[in-house]
Amino acid sequence: MGISHLDDGALLKRARLTYTPPPSSRPPGSSVSASPTSAQSAAAPTEAIARTPPLAIDVRGIRRVYKVKPKAVVALDGVDLQVEPGEFFGLLGPNGAGKTTLIKILTTLLLPSEGTAHIFGFDVERQTKQIRRIMNMVAGGEQSGYGILTVREQLWMFSQFYGLPSRDGWNRVDELIDAVGMDEQREQRVSTLSTGQRQKMNFARGLLNDPWIFFLDEPTLGLDVAAARSVRELVLAWKAAVPGRTVLLTTHYMAEADELCDRIAIVDHGKILALGTPGELKRRVQRESVFRIELDRLDGGVGALRRLPGVVSATLAAGDQADGKDDRQTVEVNLALVDDAALGDVVGALGGLGAHILALRKSEPSLEDVFVELVGRGFGDESTDDERTGGKGRGDGEGRADAADEPNVTDSTDEAREREVEVVG
Repeated sequence: MGISHLDDGALLKRARLTYTPPPSSRPPGSSVSASPTSAQSAAAPTEAIARTPPLAIDVRGIRRVYKVKPKAVVALDGVDLQVEPGEFFGLLGPNGAGKTTLIKILTTLLLPSEGTAHIFGFDVERQTKQIRRIMNMVAGGEQSGYGILTVREQLWMFSQFYGLPSRDGWNRVDELIDAVGMDEQREQRVSTLSTGQRQKMNFARGLLNDPWIFFLDEPTLGLDVAAARSVRELVLAWKAAVPGRTVLLTTHYMAEADELCDRIAIVDHGKILALGTPGELKRRVQRESVFRIELDRLDGGVGALRRLPGVVSATLAAGDQADGKDDRQTVEVNLALVDDAALGDVVGALGGLGAHILALRKSEPSLEDVFVELVGRGFGDESTDDERTGGKGRGDGEGRADAADEPNVTDSTDEAREREVEVVG
């Protein structure tokens, strides 16, 4: 971090002076509902029961234009997105698609050029302090803090930035160190941690203020299989502990999104191309039910199957060959049916043809298949940021807060928002 110890002292003092308790440890929509404003809190109990809890994320017509030369770059182009409390929501898209720009707007680090966005009813432009009290964010490869501090000292420092009283901060730090499984590293210097250990510490940092909503920007980037699995387990355990806790995840790992997310939006060139559950998105690519069947014989060939009701197509699998034993033949067939229900008729017909099923498995499309069909390329074939910005480039192409982020941005309001160093209070 580029601030001096004197600056740290001023921040800590400010944090203590501005600390106010969080609205509630439970987000709206959970079993114990919390209202975002004091006026709402004073409402009659019957009114609170009747009132519909606010959406965790409510984005309407969001546009974000980076004023760079020689041509402005539209990072977000009329995005509408609603996420319910308690959802695990995923954003998939190539570099430069606008994912991180959207996250920066939702986390109050960047102003939208047009449109509105609310987090649990709070406006991202006018109610930044309230939002920062109930959200947090962890990014892959995050290097915040000081390497000379121990894990425990580092987390306590951030607890003061978040406005926790000193004693409460130490208690919260010790609780989270145990929760993320870093008890043996609690007195270890941050500079000596492995990549996986450091990311666990970052997760503990992200949970210090007990957020209602957790933004995860490629959190397993660069982690090995074991470390990535540990991080996923931490997130799921945190979310399951309190109803209503919400997660928004961006990732390049399709299997991760498929495993974790209730719904997924695929984004490219600042627009949402598709939105739905993983199953719904896969059905966009493959509407038929596809099975591979291994048979001991098939009198009449695949033509006999094609004539059956409900069969869309039937083809021999590549490499199918006779096994040469007992004058019997093993046949593998790729079978496309109008739906799963048609399989029963096919199985009955095969029995009538004297064929015995040796193996049967259903072929499912992957999220990567969906991604390639919608975006037109895989993650390895993405356009470069220079192509998006006319050779100028802008960091990762999505508005990350680094030195190369917005080289020619002329919006003074956004520059002020980026320079702001403010504790959550």
